[in-house]
Amino acid sequence: MKSEFKSFACQLRIEALRMVHRARSSHIGGALSMADILAVLYGPGGRLRVKPTDPFWKGRDRFILSKGHACAGIYAALALRGFISMEELMTFAQSGSLLMSHASHKVAGIELSTGSLGHGLPVGCGLALGAKRSNEPWRTVVLLSDGEMDEGSNWESFLFAPQHRLDNLWALIDANGIQSLGTVPEVLDIEPLADKLRAFRWSVIEVDGHDLEALYRVLDLDHPPEPGRPTVVIARTIKGKGVPLMENRLEWHYKSPSDAQLTAAIAILESTCHA
Repeated sequence: MKSEFKSFACQLRIEALRMVHRARSSHIGGALSMADILAVLYGPGGRLRVKPTDPFWKGRDRFILSKGHACAGIYAALALRGFISMEELMTFAQSGSLLMSHASHKVAGIELSTGSLGHGLPVGCGLALGAKRSNEPWRTVVLLSDGEMDEGSNWESFLFAPQHRLDNLWALIDANGIQSLGTVPEVLDIEPLADKLRAFRWSVIEVDGHDLEALYRVLDLDHPPEPGRPTVVIARTIKGKGVPLMENRLEWHYKSPSDAQLTAAIAILESTCHA
């Protein structure tokens, strides 16, 4: 299973790079950092219960990409899983395309349009509460960024969820340490993040966000580690992961790769995929 997740994450990274390059778009660094998380959720045997042939299946798990600017990653995951065609990825960020440059609910498999940070977790709380009150078995998973922790609406949600015992809610934080204007500690230091979230009465797990086996183990959505409490997984990641020239580099929050950089990046990824 690990090799299948690795292959899925590698292809996701390649497709996201191609999309951003083709559109001369941005936010590739954050798309690459969350690729392994998405692979464990959407890849073969992944943790999310979804049906690509029936995107609105009532029993599906609800997934929200709150860091909607990194949508190239989720679009690639949806295409690889079969929600949309691989050919449709070629229209990313083009005039008239459903694949907008921030996550759009018009795309099959996207529950919520996002991009303005701090909206995903509040909506996720509402979905989880509705499922609880209706005795529905599906789970809600929200993927956020660590820079997004600057938003007060998230902290209101962190207070709300344990109050209502939303153990069907999982918040995943792609903690790559870099946001739009600098490193997270430089812009607004959020540490000790795990201690703060424990104080808010969440079940907290810290994990290497690129360790596929560890991610699969902790993202056991059927079995929240503390029944009666929502779970937050702080995934420590590397911005631009998988492409050395992009790793831990702030400029890849904005830049798109040149032709030569794209060719080099894909060659590196293809070699590591089959290693």
